[in-house]
Amino acid sequence: MRPNTFDPLPLGSIRPSGWLRSQLQVQAAGLSGHLDEFWPDVAQSGWIGGDAEGWERGPYWLDGMVPLAFLLDDARLIAKVTHWIDFILEHQREDGWLGPSQDRQLTGNRQPAPGQSIYSHDRDAWPRFIVLKAMTQFHEATGDDRIIPAMMRFLRCLDAVLDGQPLRSWARYRWTDLVVSIFWLHERTGEDWLLHLAEKVRQQGFDWMFLFANYPFRWRTKAEERDLTTHVVNNAMGIKAAGVWFRQSEQDADRAAVFRMIGELDRYHGQVTGMFSGDEHLAGRNPSQGTELCAVVEYMFSLEVLIAALGDAELADRLERIAFNALPATISPDMWSHQYVQQVNQVICRIYQDRIYTSNGPDANIFGLEPHFGCCTANMHQGWPKLVSHLWMRTPDDGLVAISWAPCEVTTSLKGVEVRLEVETNYPFGGEVRIRMHCESPVVFPLKLRIPGWANGADIRVNDEVPVTGPAGDYLVLDREWQGGEVISLDFPVRVRAVQRDDQGTSLSVGALLLALPIREEWYQVRGGLPHADWEIYPRSVWSMALDVDVEDPNVPVNVDGKPLEFSPFANVSAPVSVVVPGAEVTGWGIVHNAAEPVPASPVSMDAQRQDVTLVPYGATNLRIAEFPLLAPDSDG
Repeated sequence: MRPNTFDPLPLGSIRPSGWLRSQLQVQAAGLSGHLDEFWPDVAQSGWIGGDAEGWERGPYWLDGMVPLAFLLDDARLIAKVTHWIDFILEHQREDGWLGPSQDRQLTGNRQPAPGQSIYSHDRDAWPRFIVLKAMTQFHEATGDDRIIPAMMRFLRCLDAVLDGQPLRSWARYRWTDLVVSIFWLHERTGEDWLLHLAEKVRQQGFDWMFLFANYPFRWRTKAEERDLTTHVVNNAMGIKAAGVWFRQSEQDADRAAVFRMIGELDRYHGQVTGMFSGDEHLAGRNPSQGTELCAVVEYMFSLEVLIAALGDAELADRLERIAFNALPATISPDMWSHQYVQQVNQVICRIYQDRIYTSNGPDANIFGLEPHFGCCTANMHQGWPKLVSHLWMRTPDDGLVAISWAPCEVTTSLKGVEVRLEVETNYPFGGEVRIRMHCESPVVFPLKLRIPGWANGADIRVNDEVPVTGPAGDYLVLDREWQGGEVISLDFPVRVRAVQRDDQGTSLSVGALLLALPIREEWYQVRGGLPHADWEIYPRSVWSMALDVDVEDPNVPVNVDGKPLEFSPFANVSAPVSVVVPGAEVTGWGIVHNAAEPVPASPVSMDAQRQDVTLVPYGATNLRIAEFPLLAPDSDG
């Protein structure tokens, strides 16, 4: 098996600090840290002996809570996840199967028919894929010596089960998540039968590479096309399929297939957040369509896995785009409620029968405990913690590589020497990063620093040395003897960029942050009780604005609050970054099917008076416009 290009550090090697730690603390104080206390599908999950749902929801919650608990070193949360792991391990069946079900092993004098497995044919492997991911993280954080034997026993059992019951339904489309854990186990045991199992799983799984070689879904999904192939979360998980399999196949075609899949989804369903649309099913490029929260966190995980496997810096650019925009925008600032789907142009969130979605229900974009369907309630928790655990990775030559920039502390051993890095930054809310190096003794190792693709002219220096310019969209390598005490400074230029999407809309960005017009809002409690109630949100200010900017050179000043952010900036009413651009109200741009109409074609000619339009980070908004029409140069005002 081909080794990873970069190896993720064991869970706990990276600790969040600054605003990022605050973000995780808010998460722990919200739904994530309390869902198991009141939501039946987790509180009474069949996975811990209860009589509620025993399928994917408990495992989803656990997969996000394990990293959250250990990254915060939170004794309360660690006790919760330890209880789950203990129960699952203590109730592993004699044949190795994990978790609850009505499955049974054929016993007594009954013999299997020719070609039949000794196991019954109603075992659903899919939720076990999620449990294995949680178990690998728990092992990394604790060294629990029960994990690897339990995984081996389960996979031996599954190997036999698959001979009589090949992967089906969700498991068939999500096979890559299982292979990720199989590879993790192989790296620690060297057992070759695991690679044969991985090959069997790939052969039984859905062929994402073949689908995207001649991609058929080039429009908003039609009713007759809605199946597991067009399901948005399956696609978000499937993005990593070719890259994961490249490690075993070593075929360049598999590596190239990753970027083809991303490109095709961008071309036909892409959104300016870095996501693609999918209000249950793929829905085209209209910014008023929705994207499911499960797809957001799964796309992030797919990218984290792909960065480790392939190493391409452009994958990290996209990871940041999604993490710093799409993720916070679809969860309330206090993290006690979330949406099932978010919209790039989101002007109202209410329960309404006449809706734009491909197949979602009337409450899919309200903020609540369980809008539309409970999968996102269970699965949203992995987004922030897994980002933290993948901020830095190890290089093959025993060095470190920065994948994504955020405040954190990294502790590891390199060439037998303990090394600690303190990363001080407000990024993505500013362009300055300072890395303080601490070493037990002098040590030579390479430090690879990712320069974002948008950061043309980035300067990097060590202490008072002459700065060098880093290559945008690539890594700058500092290979030297580190004494300890060095300060590495990175300065990324902070300027406004414009992206023109099709002929309908234009979006502005500052660094990794997408900008949006925040709409003054009024929240109405419609269901449930505090703190996890369901809320509709209504607009109370004009949102139908066109901008007057030069797409080629916006030349707009950026207002940046340079003070250290010791709070969650996505919860701050006074955003730490803002941009003021001229614009004017567009008449006739309204709401249809409970969503903003498509963006009027640019340029638009308006007689309305010019006014200042203040844009803030997309992730700090609940109601917003992030794709705008442009004013015609000859517009009056």
